[in-house]
Amino acid sequence: MSARYALYKPGKVAIVLQGRQAGKKVVIIKQLDDGTKDRKYPHALVAGIERYPKKVTKRMGGKTVSKRSKVKPFIKVVNYTHLFPTRYQFELEGLKGSVEADTFKEPSAREDSKKNVKKLLEERYTSGKNRWFFTALRVRLGCLTFLEVSSDIPLQF
Repeated sequence: MSARYALYKPGKVAIVLQGRQAGKKVVIIKQLDDGTKDRKYPHALVAGIERYPKKVTKRMGGKTVSKRSKVKPFIKVVNYTHLFPTRYQFELEGLKGSVEADTFKEPSAREDSKKNVKKLLEERYTSGKNRWFFTALRVRLGCLTFLEVSSDIPLQF
């Protein structure tokens, strides 16, 4: 294992930087520093949350709370260059055995492992552990202002 990839250890929480799940938090399940025959670049098997649970208040009933506490997970193979490691750790009691390299070859195995990951993440959420992991990242846009510009003045940036 190279010292260059020492940050990407199993159980480390990272943020995906590119692709459909950009900005989503993931847990590294397995690291492959040397790559594989199919993927020759260093990458990691990750499990993350595609749709985070919604806010719950005391006034809500049990049925509403259970509905709003649902999590939609995803599992993916991600290149290290598309991951941003954080300082947080996530305990991998059941996640490690549920997702393996073989699960991506067959769609039914992938769906089964996604269901298993969903169950484990929802249990973790309801127990109150790792609260930071179950909140979406805040997106802060810069101050954008739109000016009405007359057609005779050229725009300069």
